[in-house]
Amino acid sequence: MDTLNIKALSLLKSELETWTTARENFEHLKSIETKKLDFEGFSVEVHFNQLRRRSAAAQLDAKSIAERKCFLCAKNRPREQRSVDCGHFELLVNPYPIFPQHFTIASKFHEVQKIDGYFAHFTRFTQELSDFAVFFNAAGCGASAPDHLHFQAGTKNFLPLIKDYKNLKQKNAELVFSQNNYEIFLLKNYLRKVFCIETENAENALQAFDLLTVNFGIDKNKINIVSYFEDEQFYIFIFPRSAFRPQQFFADNEAEKLIISPGSVEMSGVLITPVKEHFNKITKSDVADIYRQVGAY
Repeated sequence: MDTLNIKALSLLKSELETWTTARENFEHLKSIETKKLDFEGFSVEVHFNQLRRRSAAAQLDAKSIAERKCFLCAKNRPREQRSVDCGHFELLVNPYPIFPQHFTIASKFHEVQKIDGYFAHFTRFTQELSDFAVFFNAAGCGASAPDHLHFQAGTKNFLPLIKDYKNLKQKNAELVFSQNNYEIFLLKNYLRKVFCIETENAENALQAFDLLTVNFGIDKNKINIVSYFEDEQFYIFIFPRSAFRPQQFFADNEAEKLIISPGSVEMSGVLITPVKEHFNKITKSDVADIYRQVGAY
């Protein structure tokens, strides 16, 4: 029986052969401009990806959402977009990718974007899609479809946080809670607050998540979550959020404006902007200020 990893890659291969929009947009990724900004002990990447304008600049107020068709509901999807059945969810190829391999895992039902009650599903996909990173953006924290429950998955080592974590942990991590079956670490000196749950068991991951949100005052509706499964171990990163978008996003003065709408990808060290001028001018100071505004210290 094919694993979900294999089914996902097979779906991607098939979609790129038959779906022109997806094929062209994934091909576009090969030529996007990137730059790296080095901080003490880690780096942040900035990508100019004009295909992400619809997502990065989306109007997500209640009126705008009510007036548009939900693009994750099956009846509104492009006819070329096929899926892999995953029970309560369907796995889809994301036609506006950030990752070389990028999927959306959408609920079959039009239900609000929330992690409460669905964390077990999240860890299931983390384990079954072990070739990838799996992530969740809470409504108001980077989700471009806050009215439709979904996760995403992408190439595992694309995100600097995942690539750097074990080295960062040795130098900058504080163990903040430990039980027999799980540990919770806090990364320090990282511009934004990020916790990491480490455990071998999905049920323990849920216990740790519930403890973290209660004991550390983290709002489950104002978080980003990124996870991966490796060597029979879950690594689940929790980013508490204090704001949806930074002040630069709303600036009237073009000299100050930066179209960056942080979600899990940005919080994990890859800032996406769809505007070339903004890509050119963003500085380390801007990056630190954006994290200060939208993350938590």
